[in-house]
Amino acid sequence: MAGEEKLSRQITAWGIWLLAVNGMIGAGIFAVPAGAAALMGVWSPLVYVVCAALLGLIVACFAELASRFKSTGGPVLYVSSAFGRFAGFQTGIAVYATRITAFAANVNLMVASIAFFFPVLSDGPGRIAALIAIIALLAGINIAGAKPAMRAMGLLTILKFLPLLAIALVGLFHIEPSLFPENSTGFPESAQWSAAVLLVIYAFVGWESAVIPAGETRNPARSMPLGLFWALGVVALLYVVIQIVSVAVVPDLANSERALVDAGAILFGPAGALLLTIGVIVSIGGNATGTVVTAPRLTYAMAREKTLPGWFGKVSERTHVPVNSILFFAVIASVLAVFGDFFALAAMSAFVRVLIYVGCIATMPVIRKREPESGHAMRLPLGWTIPVLAVLGSLVLLSQVPLRSMAITAAFLMIAAVIYFAMQWISSRQAPEDAR
Repeated sequence: MAGEEKLSRQITAWGIWLLAVNGMIGAGIFAVPAGAAALMGVWSPLVYVVCAALLGLIVACFAELASRFKSTGGPVLYVSSAFGRFAGFQTGIAVYATRITAFAANVNLMVASIAFFFPVLSDGPGRIAALIAIIALLAGINIAGAKPAMRAMGLLTILKFLPLLAIALVGLFHIEPSLFPENSTGFPESAQWSAAVLLVIYAFVGWESAVIPAGETRNPARSMPLGLFWALGVVALLYVVIQIVSVAVVPDLANSERALVDAGAILFGPAGALLLTIGVIVSIGGNATGTVVTAPRLTYAMAREKTLPGWFGKVSERTHVPVNSILFFAVIASVLAVFGDFFALAAMSAFVRVLIYVGCIATMPVIRKREPESGHAMRLPLGWTIPVLAVLGSLVLLSQVPLRSMAITAAFLMIAAVIYFAMQWISSRQAPEDAR
């Protein structure tokens, strides 16, 4: 990476845990239980176990990679270090696109949920004002510094966990063993398993953004692996219990439009439905807050690599955050949230994420040969067994992605390539002038 890291190291292992958890727990868990039940019936809790095991292999690889670097960038840094700046730029642009489009879509969903209580926000000027106000608030918190952003995320994480834990803990007392089969009769077919895993994996993705702010993390060699593993373990356990409870208490779960809201209404009455509706809003808020922390660090990292203009790399002298990158993110996200049609990009989101997983794991043979930046890097046991299994599992997921999403992704990466080579041409033109 070009130059010394200018960001202040304020994020601990607890902060990495918060980022990973908020990356995973968004709006997905409030809707996925119904789709999983439609495909797998009473076997659906096992799908979460399978997804957690697969993600565990991938997270383990990222934990080793993250422990070897102390600079900001995450996937951008890993890929550019192993395969060059062009590959790193493509990776960074891909990650950024998935984060900003998902953020804009989530803020829309957040405003739609708030409009349940304040109908004036459902459309027109009220909706636009609410979208811009939420994005401005989140950007302002982040511009104020990493610590205020992490405190806000910590509060939202506590608030989002309360309704989910309430369903999980109270629902356990409503489970009847007779609901679940004692043998494999009616075990779903492999095609159903593949479709269910592809669906449920969406509820787990997003943790990878937690490795981006390594340049602001205290002792990243220890904090990164610790935060990632704890995040996956806690979220996986919570998801499995929630799915078991949903299967047990929600009649016709497969056809439920708001699975956890329905579960809350059954367990706690009308107050429970209200609690879960608020939970949706808070959960999306925590997810969005984490995105504003991590996504601008990508453009900051690419500016340090000189694949984006240096303007993106400007750091506030007072708060030590990449203020220009945060402002740029807020403006583009506002435009997308108000005017954008996210469906095509949303379709490629999961495909791009898995591609990024494969690309980062593929860097491990190169990076393992080098001295780690962070001093004391972790090394996965069993040699290459875990990385190979992680790649094989990712390839199985990629095989389930529609060709349309692959085509959109290819077109997007071609556009990114044009941007990269344009920047290289501009840099080459400026170099002789700077030398005069």
